[in-house]
Amino acid sequence: MAEKIATRAAYGQTLVEIAEEETNLVVLDSDLSGSTMTKDFSKAYPERFFNMGIAEANMIGTAAGLAACGKKPFANSFAMFAAGRVWEQIRNSVAYTHLNVKVIGSHGGLSVGEDGATHQCIEDLAIMRAIPDMMVLCPCDGNEMRQAVRALVNYDGPAYMRLGRLAVETVTDSVPDYRFELGKGAILRQGNDVTIVAVGMMVQMALKAAELLAQEGISARVIDMHTIKPLDGDILLAAAKETGALVTTEEHNILGGLGGAVAEFLSLNHPVPVVRHGVEDQFGRSGKAEEVLVAYGLTPEGIVEKAKQAISLKQK
Repeated sequence: MAEKIATRAAYGQTLVEIAEEETNLVVLDSDLSGSTMTKDFSKAYPERFFNMGIAEANMIGTAAGLAACGKKPFANSFAMFAAGRVWEQIRNSVAYTHLNVKVIGSHGGLSVGEDGATHQCIEDLAIMRAIPDMMVLCPCDGNEMRQAVRALVNYDGPAYMRLGRLAVETVTDSVPDYRFELGKGAILRQGNDVTIVAVGMMVQMALKAAELLAQEGISARVIDMHTIKPLDGDILLAAAKETGALVTTEEHNILGGLGGAVAEFLSLNHPVPVVRHGVEDQFGRSGKAEEVLVAYGLTPEGIVEKAKQAISLKQK
């Protein structure tokens, strides 16, 4: 049975695992370590953990200072605060100066559930992607998250990574030839009729959607686009040429995130139908996570509908 674990939990575990060998790794949190899962690091390495309190802007400034001194800071908060409240500090103190700070936004997307619209951050991928020199990624499962953390520790530069609240099924560890690499998507399922490009927990739903489509005789390729910036143009170009239509799916506003990035790239390099699936430019609402996702159409069935739409738009 596949492991089911929240990406935030896998993230917290990996920080502790790599800390002994990565002696310059330091972790900052804004009084949310029990939720961001940095609590284990704080216990194992208290001298390298800094609880900055509810002062996210100060946290980013401190992280920038630590990076300037040669440390490898990971600064943590909820996505709503990590990407939203301190956008200016990230832009000017981290990205503009090309400092080696990793900004970690936990509890991204609608699946925060009962916390409601104020905490359901559906804009973070877009606003972080708009910052020059900022890498943006959102791993889909525990296996991918563990590899992403290790890769980020060795990556010299600013990056934003989104973590999820819900436990999700691990799917990447059973895919033949799967290999994680920053800036490179991964094909999790081959197909010829349409390509589904997914990020985060929508990867699992994309795989389920591909199964539903197969029952109707439709062959769907599934790409796990864990890194939204820099975008893997090669894998997208091949998919556009070989399948002729794409669907993007994300637990995020359809404006500016994965869908926007894919549409921008293909409109310039190989125009084909691109149908975006995600939050339709509206705020979230409070409710049990699974029910909220269904209410907004973030389901395998929702992806199937968009895939059929994309196929219908192909040039005859």
